[in-house]
Amino acid sequence: MAEGHADRVLSVLSNGAAAALSPIAASWRRCLTQHHLDPENRKPPETLTGAELREAQERMGPFLAAARDNLDSLFQAVGESGCCVLLTDAQGVPVDRRGVAGDDPVFRRWGLWEGAVWSEAREGTNGIGTCIAEQRVLTVHRDQHFHTRNIGLSCTVAPLFDATGGLAGALDVSSCRPGLEGLTSLVERIVTDAARRIEARAFRDAFPDARIVLLPEQTLERASAPMLAVDGDDLIIGATRAARQALKLTDAVLRGGVTFPDRAASLDEAERAAVRRALSQTGGNVSAAAALLGLSRATMNRKLKRLDLARGREFI
Repeated sequence: MAEGHADRVLSVLSNGAAAALSPIAASWRRCLTQHHLDPENRKPPETLTGAELREAQERMGPFLAAARDNLDSLFQAVGESGCCVLLTDAQGVPVDRRGVAGDDPVFRRWGLWEGAVWSEAREGTNGIGTCIAEQRVLTVHRDQHFHTRNIGLSCTVAPLFDATGGLAGALDVSSCRPGLEGLTSLVERIVTDAARRIEARAFRDAFPDARIVLLPEQTLERASAPMLAVDGDDLIIGATRAARQALKLTDAVLRGGVTFPDRAASLDEAERAAVRRALSQTGGNVSAAAALLGLSRATMNRKLKRLDLARGREFI
């Protein structure tokens, strides 16, 4: 597989249409023309010092706390298939990970370890770095990687956005084993759901005294859930990335004071619509709907009761 890989990568320079049609080809072109990388570079990923890694972990403090349980549950879902789970910062540096002890030596050799730098500018096209560059859920399989030394990897990654809508990092599931190509859609959904739960938890933690309102959304494929933080006067004091995009909210707009239309009644209506949509999408499975919305089952049950959606209905 490695033979001719560099030639395939270099061919995108002579085929401008390829970069326009393929996100992978577009990333390869960035690696060649913007980052000036060599696909045959055999050096392992750069690694932070212990002090630098601790500083990165401190900066990710709120997300590390919000992610811990979700990293455990995600690893339980994928670990037996030879995958490791990585939580990275916005520079593509893993600050926490989960892996099977027997696989750890292999992942450490590949650089899938805390402190390694997986930005696209350093490591070329790869799941973590290209997800951060594109700010969307994506999978990079084996020979789609830029560097020849990385073509044994398969990586599925979802971006993580903080309480201000900015990029905070990424959630990655990586494997060194072949055969995951046919599971791309399933793994992407699992990683996306976990990312939504982490982001929702971090958002609620950022506004502990606010009412958190779930908004209806156009698609359930986003890594970011549309959520608002509303104070006692029904002023919007916080919004996730998806909510900002849906309502055209910026930091300046929020600082100017925004009241949700028609106050509490409309807040309940919007939240009820979001919950009903999630339940519809999951066939009435409360646990699955809660995961889709970034909520725990207990929180979802309380919302069903408060929004008067549980009465006379059959839920799983």
